[in-house]
Amino acid sequence: MRKLIAGLTASLLAAISPLAAETTIIHADGLVVDAASKPMGKATVTVKDGVIVSVEEGWTGVPDGANMVHLQGRTLAPGLIDLHTHLTGDPGGDFWKATTEPTEWDVVIGAKNARLTAKAGFTTVREAGSAQHTAFSLRRATAEGLVAGPRIVAAGPSLAIVGGHGDTNGFLPEVNALLDDGYNCTGAVECAEKVRLASQNGADIIKITATGGVLSQQGRGLEAHFTDAEMKSIVDTARSLGLKVMAHAHGARGIEAAARAGVTSIEHGTYIDEAAAKAMRDNGTVLVPTLMAFQGIRGNLGKGVYTPVVEDKVRAVAAYAESIVERARKWGVTIAFGTDAGVFEHGDNAKELGLMRAGGMSDREVLASATTGAARVLGMENQIGRIAPGYSADIIAVPGNPLEDVTLVEQTDWVMVRGRIIE
Repeated sequence: MRKLIAGLTASLLAAISPLAAETTIIHADGLVVDAASKPMGKATVTVKDGVIVSVEEGWTGVPDGANMVHLQGRTLAPGLIDLHTHLTGDPGGDFWKATTEPTEWDVVIGAKNARLTAKAGFTTVREAGSAQHTAFSLRRATAEGLVAGPRIVAAGPSLAIVGGHGDTNGFLPEVNALLDDGYNCTGAVECAEKVRLASQNGADIIKITATGGVLSQQGRGLEAHFTDAEMKSIVDTARSLGLKVMAHAHGARGIEAAARAGVTSIEHGTYIDEAAAKAMRDNGTVLVPTLMAFQGIRGNLGKGVYTPVVEDKVRAVAAYAESIVERARKWGVTIAFGTDAGVFEHGDNAKELGLMRAGGMSDREVLASATTGAARVLGMENQIGRIAPGYSADIIAVPGNPLEDVTLVEQTDWVMVRGRIIE
């Protein structure tokens, strides 16, 4: 019996031993550990079971049984992080489709877009609002390798005021009620309840629409929607559950109020001014400018894509979009990478990098905003954003040094997410 137990124990240990782990050896002509480091020349990265175990200069030998990837003429860089995507939706102004398409269809669309996003070099995304459970299902599918795509940090339905951006509107009242996901709130107590509901249903982060928005059918202004007490209740409740809060916000006073309440990030930040920037600095709030979203909606003007009320709002914000990064930098606000993909075509996320550079950021700053900086926003700075031992094997290959020209990332032609190569 002892021999049998000993034999079984030895077999079990062999099964979980690092020697039995799946190993991939990656050779490349260059390597960028992170945006703050000096680039390396020829390098070898060893990956076991989805984790980077070593990074060495030169091309080392390949152990028996290991998988080999040889990327001659390519530079390895950390997989990028997009802090604002909507994988389960595609661009367009057909808001009425919510009445004709089941939410299950969103998961199908999401599977398509997850692959496009990963192929573009984005190995982690923050899903910034979706129908109930659609992004959560997609999150599980990419984690388990059933669907090719990035790691997903998902919010689920946004919290909104009744009748505000994020609430279902534009239909008859009885239709609005049928489509409502149940996350609108009035008053601090009810808003706390909705945060707890979101947590119960699987949210990784709480998304609120702190001001009016551009693509919703209500035509009211873009200033603060929630009261100070409501936003403070949301943030405090989220923190008690170990969750952060991201806030869609356009108007300056709405940005200021959300930052004062303690949100982690402001999304868009269109009308940011000096007072709003001070509130962000004082509270450690990061700006996610989503410049590609503004470019995408501006390109659809006059084409019958949007309703007249939306077209008016697009024209109002377009004049401010190009200076968001410049204004934020002038006032010392920390900027992190996010695109609002879904408002424009998925897979074009990397074009945001060039727009951020045009706003005055250096190539290194832009790359950092999409790697180490974005990882800090997620609280995952010890897991993603660098090519280093112990980090998730989220790696891309580009034809040159992105620290000298960050737009080379648009030419990403090899991607690994959690140790899995995206074909």
